[in-house]
Amino acid sequence: MPTSGITDSDLHNDSALQTALALVIDMDPALVDIVTLSLRVSLSAVLAAALIGLPLGAALALWRLPGRGVVIVALNALMGLPPVVAGLGVYLLLSRVGPLGELGLLFTPTAMIIAQVVLVLPIIAALARQLVEELWGEYREQLSSFGLSRARAIPTLLWDARFGLITVVLAGFGRASAEVGAVLIVGGNIDGVTRVMTTAIALETSKGNLPLALGLGIVLLSLVALINGAAYVIGETARRRLG
Repeated sequence: MPTSGITDSDLHNDSALQTALALVIDMDPALVDIVTLSLRVSLSAVLAAALIGLPLGAALALWRLPGRGVVIVALNALMGLPPVVAGLGVYLLLSRVGPLGELGLLFTPTAMIIAQVVLVLPIIAALARQLVEELWGEYREQLSSFGLSRARAIPTLLWDARFGLITVVLAGFGRASAEVGAVLIVGGNIDGVTRVMTTAIALETSKGNLPLALGLGIVLLSLVALINGAAYVIGETARRRLG
């Protein structure tokens, strides 16, 4: 019988938390599989988005082409793209009646990577443009005096902005790893195939399996804290080096 304000629910929650910590410490196979897939999907998506977004952002910073303003506004707007909208768009693209339906990518990790790229790419490209544009304004005459064309100046500017760009990429990874709506739509949350941390937390909570949900939540929160800590350290390092 509950005593002194302690309810059965409190006892149940304490037990679930203890079990969750045990799952994390003991590296429960089911938990490890979900975390591993989550990291593989998010890291692949961020890498692809960075390979596209960094040069795209730099190009937008250096060239004043027709329609540049429209592209910049679109990128800034897409930074706040609702995940479910991104997921729906990728679903229609990869479904059987879609233009890429024959590839059979729907409800696979590849589809989830594509959805996360759609979400992360605008963030990386838009923020990279801002950083590179500031550096271009500062070093344009100096780089021109060295005989560097705009195209050849891009690697130099990206390297000079590397600390800020790493923070940008980490922000993109944070967005990807915490996303649930898009990956749920295109991945289907299939056990052992497309079940990642966020979708598993939602499912296990609805099933009443609090220990696994809490365990995954602990890992996800730790990952987010690690990302923010890394971004802070990188930012402080850059400020000290650059004065």
